[in-house]
Amino acid sequence: MPLSLRARLVLGVVALALAGFAAADAATYSALRSYLVSQADSSLEHARAAVEAVRDRRALADAVPGYYLEVRRPDGSVLFSRIAASYTGDDAPSPPRWPSATHGSFTVPSHTEDYRYRVHAWQEERSGDVFLLALSLHDADETLHHLLVVEILVTGIALVALALLSLVVVHLGLRPLAAIGRTAAAIAGGDLGRRVEREDERTEIGRLGRSLNAMLEQIEEGYRAKTESERKLRRFVADASHELRTPLSAVRAYAELFERGASTRPADLERSMRGIERESERMSRLVDDLLLLARLDEGLPLRQETVRLDAVAAEAVEAARAVDRSRPVELAAEPVEVTGDGDRLRQAIDNLLANARAHTPAGTRVHVSVAEDAGSVVLRVSDEGPGLAAGDAAHVFERFWRADVSRARASGGVGLGLAIVSGIARAHGGAATAEPSTVGATFALTLPARND
Repeated sequence: MPLSLRARLVLGVVALALAGFAAADAATYSALRSYLVSQADSSLEHARAAVEAVRDRRALADAVPGYYLEVRRPDGSVLFSRIAASYTGDDAPSPPRWPSATHGSFTVPSHTEDYRYRVHAWQEERSGDVFLLALSLHDADETLHHLLVVEILVTGIALVALALLSLVVVHLGLRPLAAIGRTAAAIAGGDLGRRVEREDERTEIGRLGRSLNAMLEQIEEGYRAKTESERKLRRFVADASHELRTPLSAVRAYAELFERGASTRPADLERSMRGIERESERMSRLVDDLLLLARLDEGLPLRQETVRLDAVAAEAVEAARAVDRSRPVELAAEPVEVTGDGDRLRQAIDNLLANARAHTPAGTRVHVSVAEDAGSVVLRVSDEGPGLAAGDAAHVFERFWRADVSRARASGGVGLGLAIVSGIARAHGGAATAEPSTVGATFALTLPARND
């Protein structure tokens, strides 16, 4: 069964502490044992000096009370082996198991193996006798035993206290992660506006929260953009269907007129054919505009050539004057050059002039200007018509958008002209803008100036 992060952290801390305590306890135990053994060796050295100072061997045991002493001849036979005088009767512990060694210090068990002895052996130079002097380590072993019990108890209590403290610390430390989990669950439930609470950015969890908030902002922005894109797509499909339905209905009506006998009446036949041709041309223009917008959306490259924008504007103004001779169109243009597709730029200017004709009364004056401004070329088309509201200015470049929500046909067009202008401007690295005003409307086409 997988453990939670909290359990793994607590177990990790406890395991690490246990390893540290075990190492410290082992080092303490070993140091104390070495010290007690060295103390026993020091005592044996002093006892040896006392033994060597005794000339009458019958008094050897009395010279070192509390010690065991055994004397061996050079051939290994025991001269005598006896407990020190301080041990008598039943109080005498089990004697040590004497080793066969003749010199050095070492530890041996007792005959009953419930005691340990520290033994010091040496050989007398004069007689060649071997002396074995032993000191019980019972007190040292008791001390080590008590130390071991204390170490186990203290280590156990410390581990329990550390585990409880770790639980509290880990709980407090992981509380922000729990909050992040609740936030993620709320977002998964549809609350895209939820954010992770601000934490100290100097901590890892604080930086994680900041990064998650930044990611959530991007996700929410992308979701809004996707929703808006879907809304625009649905509107685009509905508007395109609406615009195509009218000419298709007209073509169907003319075809029905032909079936009802117009083919035998020259006047009706001519009217039917002209109507079908007119509506077909209208559908063709709509489809061409939609295809152009699709190409611009896909970022397909346009021609890149040097274009005299003032000359293109002059041609467009001349054509606008020929289309509507009652409408004065004035031009003020500086000689400027841009890099781009001359035909598409001409189409953008034509659309701006057509928009002015469609939304202003007959005879309204139109002003066209071309000038360079801070490294950019700006073409403006202004009219003296009824003006443009600020709310409308934000939508005029949307496809199929009209200020007249009833879709009246009085102004003509299908609402793609300014959308094409905006797309052509973006394709040239520029932008199309509308300046709202209560008197007249101004549309600007801003393009990067040509760099030699």
